[in-house]
Amino acid sequence: MFAFFNKNDPADETDVQLDPNRIPAHVAIIMDGNGRWAKARHLPRIAGHKEGMNTVKKITVAASDLGVKVLTLYAFSTENWKRPSDEVNYLMQLPVNFFDTFVPDLIKNNVRVAVMGYTDRLPAATQKAVHDAIEDTKDCNGMVLNFALNYGSRAEMVTGVQSIAQAVLDGRLKPEEITDKTVDQALMTAPLAPYNDPDLLIRTSGEERISNFLLWQIAYSELVFTDVKWPDFTAATLQACIADFQSRDRRFGGLTDKK
Repeated sequence: MFAFFNKNDPADETDVQLDPNRIPAHVAIIMDGNGRWAKARHLPRIAGHKEGMNTVKKITVAASDLGVKVLTLYAFSTENWKRPSDEVNYLMQLPVNFFDTFVPDLIKNNVRVAVMGYTDRLPAATQKAVHDAIEDTKDCNGMVLNFALNYGSRAEMVTGVQSIAQAVLDGRLKPEEITDKTVDQALMTAPLAPYNDPDLLIRTSGEERISNFLLWQIAYSELVFTDVKWPDFTAATLQACIADFQSRDRRFGGLTDKK
């Protein structure tokens, strides 16, 4: 009945045979299409966000089962505050609901929660939910489920540059000593080392832009854009996106024997 809502689902077109030795260590996803998913069903936008939260639960387990080391999800950007206040309030409640129901499953699957972004600017209840989830899963040593929450890459880079500049002013660093590694360590993904940079970036719902997400870190990431709206994104869709990733020849600016 709803087949026309998702054109070009790679799971429908791909006989997925994954190489378990070439699973991307870090997968990042721009979770897009919740509102359009709801609109297509004549539902309020918040219904799409609620269904999207259920998708996060399914994809977290699927990614962990595949052997992904870090799954970074773009949950709320520094620009999302511009949305209607009712929607923003609902989005701020989502982490509370999510962690309240899902932390036991995260622990069962040995998944550790991490959060990057300007979390000090979130409502108190959201901050508490985030803090509690990080604390409750701190002993898990499997996949890291990393939420970008009140995150924007340009703001992140400005903050990072400020910290590097302060180190120079304090005499702890010379300008000529600044390297890629210096910048890496100044960004919010530093705690994810050695998996700071995504191997694979997926964006759902047919949009083909980065939207201020991990601009430094995706310099050599493989990008996959799918028409599938986030609430309809399944474990099979994830596998198809990873199969696409595995079909590519990653040269990181150099050459391989094939070229």
